Amino acid sequence: MSTELPPVAPEVLAEAVENLTARLRKKLDDATAACAAAAIREADASVTFRFGEDALVTLRPGPAGTITEAGQATCTCLLAPRCLHRAAALGAAPLADAAPQEPEPEPTASAAPAGAAPAGAGSAGAVSAEPGEPADRADAAAPDAAAPDAAEPVPALTTAQLGAAAALWHAAAEALSAGVTAGGAVVQAELLRAAHTARLAGLPRAEAAALRVVRGLRAARERRTAHRLGDLTGSFRELLHTAGVLASGAADPALTGTSRRAYTAGGSLQVHGLCREPVLSATGYGGVVTHLLAPDGTRYSISDVRPGGLARARGAGRASVALGGATLDHAGLARGGLRIVGATVSAEGRLGAGRGVKATPLPGARWTEGPAAPLFARPAAEAVAALLADPAVAADTETTLIGCDVVVVGPAGDHVLVREARPHAPLLRLLPAHPHPELPHTENLRRIASYPGLRLRVLGRPDLDRAATLRPVAVGPVPAEAYTLRLPEDWLGRADLGYERLQGEHFPPPDTAAPACGPAAEPASDAPDPLADSPLWRVRRLLETAVAGGRRAVAEAARGTAPLAAYGPLRRAGLTGAADLAVSLAAEADRRSRDAFGRLADPSPDGYAWAWLAAATHLAAAERSLVAASWTATPNGATSAAV
Repeated sequence: MSTELPPVAPEVLAEAVENLTARLRKKLDDATAACAAAAIREADASVTFRFGEDALVTLRPGPAGTITEAGQATCTCLLAPRCLHRAAALGAAPLADAAPQEPEPEPTASAAPAGAAPAGAGSAGAVSAEPGEPADRADAAAPDAAAPDAAEPVPALTTAQLGAAAALWHAAAEALSAGVTAGGAVVQAELLRAAHTARLAGLPRAEAAALRVVRGLRAARERRTAHRLGDLTGSFRELLHTAGVLASGAADPALTGTSRRAYTAGGSLQVHGLCREPVLSATGYGGVVTHLLAPDGTRYSISDVRPGGLARARGAGRASVALGGATLDHAGLARGGLRIVGATVSAEGRLGAGRGVKATPLPGARWTEGPAAPLFARPAAEAVAALLADPAVAADTETTLIGCDVVVVGPAGDHVLVREARPHAPLLRLLPAHPHPELPHTENLRRIASYPGLRLRVLGRPDLDRAATLRPVAVGPVPAEAYTLRLPEDWLGRADLGYERLQGEHFPPPDTAAPACGPAAEPASDAPDPLADSPLWRVRRLLETAVAGGRRAVAEAARGTAPLAAYGPLRRAGLTGAADLAVSLAAEADRRSRDAFGRLADPSPDGYAWAWLAAATHLAAAERSLVAASWTATPNGATSAAV
């Protein structure tokens, strides 16, 4: 692409494709690929595309730099606006995020009393999962009052919501049946149209799931280096699950979602900084989130995420904290604290910046004292087990940080192998919290890996899609240990891996003898990995084949005797449920009966989509069980990994 194109609202692209004739739709993918490299940015910030002698498409973004209305995309040909040129130009541009959210209302009188922990604040404040959300809100404080005795009943889904969910399910099933190979602009436009309808009906989570699938399809078809087929498979699973359950009439607030983050009055709070980490999204947003902890262990966060990409993610680490007139920046807050009066807090523990919020700085506290000390007091396996016991937390690990003390074993492939500093502890893998090469996570872990035997205190986010894997956000020295980090005094005993670069002076001198690693001295390749050793990979490969090649690819793979031999290892391992669901999926993919005239008797993809979703849901649960087992170890160091 010769120039950066303005993002296009999903509904604008969907309408442009919908207006094309069937003949033009067949040419849309080729036209989009051909015009992607022909964009020219004009002096007035518009972008033009030349199609032959008589067709000139012009995209004129609004003040926010986004195409949000059909009139902002014009073409000079005779068929405009129902022309191929205009639809192709819009299809070449990236998808815009959801429309800006409205300001939050005043916290109601039913808010929690002063000093009480807000609902859901027991988990760490999350890095924004949906880029584009405003980083700060104009929240107003309200007098504290007692919370109601009983929770309000969940309202039933409206007729519009049921219809929108059903339409989104059908579009998702069609997209799954097509796969990446046939999931071109027309299939994507159907998903975008259904996503827009879901948003209008008040189903923002369903809309967000659909947009992730469309972006994944685009990345796969364009062969982008950052694309992972496993991620797209997970996005399809979430979309089908959300749409399917909603279409059945289940009014689960966790599935309907909320279009804006509700803030309630939190009264007076005292919080201390844990660490900060950069936020960088694939859609051009960047910033920082600072994790905070109250004396009672309640987790909070303050974030600052806005358009700007990598440059903003790197610079926001020292941006001022926009909260109640506080004079700290995020670097100071990560090692300091705040006393807040009239606080407003979201269910995720995110602090809002309302008109009535007042904040004054507090002295910082080390990890070894104050509210942070209990984070490192229990085994990592217990912390992960507690997370997995809460379905809401397990579904969104971005909200969770755990701490542990480890001993470095050394590098092993793309990760650092460590052992928790406890008797009979399992081997753990450290992976960068963000792999972008311009952020220092990877470089810092590479330096740490070069010091076998180093004692390290780690605060990180467990990766529940991998065996015993932790993604460190910050590290520090282990108290009373000689062979550990030696950080500057003003760092207060921790380094934020996304902003600070560890240097040679921060490590023990070369002449310092490293203590023996004990049981961790075995080769890194001997580290147990129940996911890699399990035959569940056969089901995963079938599901990913379905996403990549569509229903036809699964049907072709199901013919002959090969499937029976492929799923034999699953049955011998006791995974009969996974084997049965895989066989059912393959059989459903090949069930395309025809009538006497050769027409498909049942062209609906619903049965195939349900079979795929059942296998994908079972696989996710089985793999999650294996991951949970990988965090524990038997006395001889072997991992117990029973499903």
